[in-house]
Amino acid sequence: MDFNKFVESAKSSSFGLWKLNIGLFRFIPFNKPHGIKIVEITDNSFKTIIPKRKVNHNHIKGIHACGMATCAEFCSGLVLLYKLGVKNYRLIMESLEIQFHYQAKTDITAYYELTNEGITEIKSILSKEGEVYKKCEVKLHDTAGNLVATCYTNWQIKDWKKVKTKI
Repeated sequence: MDFNKFVESAKSSSFGLWKLNIGLFRFIPFNKPHGIKIVEITDNSFKTIIPKRKVNHNHIKGIHACGMATCAEFCSGLVLLYKLGVKNYRLIMESLEIQFHYQAKTDITAYYELTNEGITEIKSILSKEGEVYKKCEVKLHDTAGNLVATCYTNWQIKDWKKVKTKI
């Protein structure tokens, strides 16, 4: 799967967006039963959604906290992979923090944008050190536009050449 090719197609075509989501459901099967998918893409941002459905409910019939955290993590990770290149760098979540502001009772969207300056800064550090930590702030909103939560995902980004898989 050429991720960037699918993303480029998805930016301008609803069929392309459908194909990208189907590919990601296969590549990241955990998200499929929860219906977490991409709904919008620009050159520097992604918007993802976790729908209000029974499998995503908590004990008070709101959207589960872990589901919202996963939606936010997915969103920021996609932006980084798209802007940096799947073939060039490996992403691993180092930590995640989420603050809840409002009860989630409808579909929830997560939005993350990374400026060109932010990408330039990351690439500069990567070229010198081979790895960098990037803390991404993702805002989650309900269908009425209420800020439901703010999620901070800290990603370790590493050049594949520096990745060691054996001790």
